Amino acid sequence: MIVVNTETIPGYQIVEVKGLVQGSTVRAKHVGRDIAAGLKNLVGGELKGYTELLVESRREATERMISQAVELGANAVVNVRYATTSVTTGAAELYAYGTAVVVG
Repeated sequence: MIVVNTETIPGYQIVEVKGLVQGSTVRAKHVGRDIAAGLKNLVGGELKGYTELLVESRREATERMISQAVELGANAVVNVRYATTSVTTGAAELYAYGTAVVVG
């Protein structure tokens, strides 16, 4: 499965558009990560707990999007985008979407 954030894939031609595919996950912050982030705010630096949370969330949302593309018979997803939304206090949604296509 080819996944790109461009409208085309160099060296390939889009022969069929299958439609919009998407994947999302809603994650809550971990109390331990909040405490560590609070302390890190005092001294500066990367908030590794949040970085890991976002990496896991992007991976899961992307896998769900790809799964939907496979169900449609696509072999690529183009124009992939990510978005985040606060769902409630302490929880956010990470949303991945793109266009499932068949390339040849």
